[in-house]
Amino acid sequence: MKKALLPLLLALFCLTAQAQTSGRFSIKGTVVDSSGTTLPGATIMLLLPKDSSLVNFGRTDEQGVLEFKNIKRIPHLLKISYVGYLPYEQLITPTDDAVFDAGKIQLKNLNQDLFEVVIKTARAPLSIRGDTVEYNASSFKVPPGSTVEDLLRKLPGMQVEQDGTIRAQGQEVQRVTVDGKRFFGGDVKMATKNLPAEAISKVQVFDGKSEQARLTGVDDGKKEKNLNLELKDSHKKGGFGKATVGAGTKERVEAKVSYNRFNDKQQFAIVGLGNNTNQTGLTWDDYQDFRGSQSFNWGDDGDFGFNNNDRFISFGDDESLTISPGGGQSNQGFTKNWVGGVNYNYDNKKTLFSSNYFFNQTDRVQDAFNQRESILSANSFRNEDRNSTGNLSANHRGGIRLEQKIDSLNTLVVVSNARFGNGNSSYISEQRFYRNNPVWSSSLPNLATRADIANANRFNSFSMGNTALYRHKFKKKGRNMAASVGYNINNSDGESSQRSRNEFYTDGQDPRIVNVNQNNETNSVRTQLKGSLLYLEPIAKKFTWETFYNFSLRQDEVDRDVFDVNEDNSTFVANEQLTRAYSNRFIYNRLGTSFRYANKGLNIMLGVAGLQFDLQGEFSQGQSNSTRSSIDRQFTRLTPNASLRYDLKNNRYLNVSYSMNVNEPSITDLQPIVDNSNPLYIREGNPNLVPQSYHRVSTGYQYFNPGSFVQFFGNIYYTYNVDQIVYSQEIDENLVTRSRPTNVTGGSNLGSYLNYGFPLKKTKSTLNLNTSLNFSKNLIFINDILNETNSNRYNFGTRLSLTPSDKFTFYGNADWSITNTRFSVNSQQDQKIINSSYSAEMNVKFPMDIFFSSRFNVNTYKNDQFGFNQVQPILNLSLYKVMLKSKKGEVRLSAYDVFNQNQGISQYASQNFVTTSQVSTLARYFMLSFTYNMRGVTASVRKNGYY
Repeated sequence: MKKALLPLLLALFCLTAQAQTSGRFSIKGTVVDSSGTTLPGATIMLLLPKDSSLVNFGRTDEQGVLEFKNIKRIPHLLKISYVGYLPYEQLITPTDDAVFDAGKIQLKNLNQDLFEVVIKTARAPLSIRGDTVEYNASSFKVPPGSTVEDLLRKLPGMQVEQDGTIRAQGQEVQRVTVDGKRFFGGDVKMATKNLPAEAISKVQVFDGKSEQARLTGVDDGKKEKNLNLELKDSHKKGGFGKATVGAGTKERVEAKVSYNRFNDKQQFAIVGLGNNTNQTGLTWDDYQDFRGSQSFNWGDDGDFGFNNNDRFISFGDDESLTISPGGGQSNQGFTKNWVGGVNYNYDNKKTLFSSNYFFNQTDRVQDAFNQRESILSANSFRNEDRNSTGNLSANHRGGIRLEQKIDSLNTLVVVSNARFGNGNSSYISEQRFYRNNPVWSSSLPNLATRADIANANRFNSFSMGNTALYRHKFKKKGRNMAASVGYNINNSDGESSQRSRNEFYTDGQDPRIVNVNQNNETNSVRTQLKGSLLYLEPIAKKFTWETFYNFSLRQDEVDRDVFDVNEDNSTFVANEQLTRAYSNRFIYNRLGTSFRYANKGLNIMLGVAGLQFDLQGEFSQGQSNSTRSSIDRQFTRLTPNASLRYDLKNNRYLNVSYSMNVNEPSITDLQPIVDNSNPLYIREGNPNLVPQSYHRVSTGYQYFNPGSFVQFFGNIYYTYNVDQIVYSQEIDENLVTRSRPTNVTGGSNLGSYLNYGFPLKKTKSTLNLNTSLNFSKNLIFINDILNETNSNRYNFGTRLSLTPSDKFTFYGNADWSITNTRFSVNSQQDQKIINSSYSAEMNVKFPMDIFFSSRFNVNTYKNDQFGFNQVQPILNLSLYKVMLKSKKGEVRLSAYDVFNQNQGISQYASQNFVTTSQVSTLARYFMLSFTYNMRGVTASVRKNGYY
């Protein structure tokens, strides 16, 4: 038996070995040049011969050795590329051996005679040149009608968040260009969401220098992730674009159109949309422009020197104006939206001209229920607010940028951006304030205050930011200077009416009633003159000395008239207590210097700057009042700064930095004027405020392997506040709050973030893990008692990407967040907020060019202190077919929120309060749409079926 068993086992072993050998094999080889010298870091790719689809990729090791393991035993195409050499291509036909030895693979030097051959044959899906990763877009299949955003989701090492934010190699992309040119003023999402994927030839990802480094040519150690979209030659000739129209249940309609016409010197693009499906098309830049604070783009502000990011002019932030367009998140409530934009660029090497115009109008209505618990020393009180808001806002913005290269040493840049906005809003609210400990008994136990509010608002605003920037490079390498001058203006005016009935309950007595019936008229003009100088001098080969100067003169003129109105709106009487006029003048000077050491990847900077603030203001009870009071305050501070960036080679970087920033108090906060326009929340200024400052220390490490696409990013940061301006509160027995700005020292914030991503199987599956911790301490005085609020936040998330074929893709996400909030004045009110989000997205391609997409989200919200526990499942489905000649048409049937569960839910805890909010919003509806593509498309599976 044993003699018979032994041959049987040997035969079984041989069959198993043969089966394993026939199924998989490995490829090895060594890449050398014509002299036999090995070429480390060469890009190697393995493709399928039938369609050049990418199977695996990597780089040769330090000895020039390439290796692919566990490869299917079928023919493959091996491609090798190296800068300065002709790309190599070889068909690998497997033998019965476990390892296919390609031997020494010799690359030929690239010369002019071979250039045309290179252009025609070098179509590898991916190539790596130093820090630049270049993707051949045609090698990554996306479905018909897909945008660049859909294409980016397919690329190894790229990640697109649900809000459209792009991350490459673990870092957020700061700039997106098209053929190296700006698109809609540099707006990242305008390019990725509106350009069609079939127009793109290559996607290039690289580390760009900061604006100051580009200006001077001196590396300041700062890097930002850039992305360039290179168009196909076919799309540089003639126009391309698409149009979509749709109609659905609940009277939902949508329309969208885009058209582009590009060539080597000029770019022209137009986009437009209109819908009532809550798709605003509004990006962060649009929102900032609407508020008037985005006066510049891409670092063209001309504010030279370190830590000068907060020196932007800020329009429309004056708390006294009360003419804002109204709140509400873009995806909440019910909105009607109209958007249109035009972009034009011209580039003839010496002259770069960019211009854009953008229009946005949103009409939103929403109903909300908010609960807020405010923490006091002995107890707490709760506020419930049921409100209805309506906002109609329109925004026009336009900008031009001209960069003229006078000669090789001199450059002039002129930037001008303008924004005009107008709108109106209405706000109706029923507010109830409850005491936790009742002192009387009635049909409404614990009721302290009741308010019924009906406000209306109208506003107009105009702002413009202008900058001229001159750059000069001296003949001595590294010696540079730059100068800038800027002028900004913001005009705004508005009218508002405030109507409210306020009932205050005390000790079972009849309520004390305070009625507010007022009209407000506000006019504001703010101007700012800016200037900045920068000079860099190389001290030695490795050292650079930098000095800079910043100047700003800001002038504010505000006139606010308040009138008391009788019940029939026939009589208007000036309210001298609330009427006010003021003129403010703010002068800012900063002189700084720094020394920089740069050698072999190590970049160290040490610097210090002196700041001087001069705040002058006059105010009175209206323009006609001859009695005027004044404020005249001067502050001087020193702000040190230090940074270290170390290139550890092989795409590993270490960053360490320390900075101190100083912010002056606003003149509004300094003015000792009482504002009781809201009887439940009274504000008062404090002339004794001093500037607030904060110290920040951070360190970070990042690693990215362009061969394996393993990425890791981690950082730790700490901020400590000195003389922080907080709004202390005094709350009386009727729960009326009086707020006054106060300086306090001791607030802090400690946090960390880790991200780790790696392919489970190259080009087929990727897993990404991330976690963040944040520990913050906020200080605030409540009834003269210092409350210390400690919030500990723990977040963890994971993302799985499965793309096994062009016919099926799956994407899964999970995020968990726990926030523990503790109050020093009343530990019984400590809170634990738990939020989680799960999502799964599946895309399938069926025969006859039919596609199916689904996305399922489950969001949970829990707060035991409020008894709040919500689970929100959202399911979206889409079925569409590509049709017409050249596949130019698409018919799509979509179902949104199949379970009819969509509602805006949020939770938040800070300082001495905790809030929860529920907002009614657009829920289940169905939509039938048709899309026409001017050029036609090729069909495969889309990453996201809803955009």
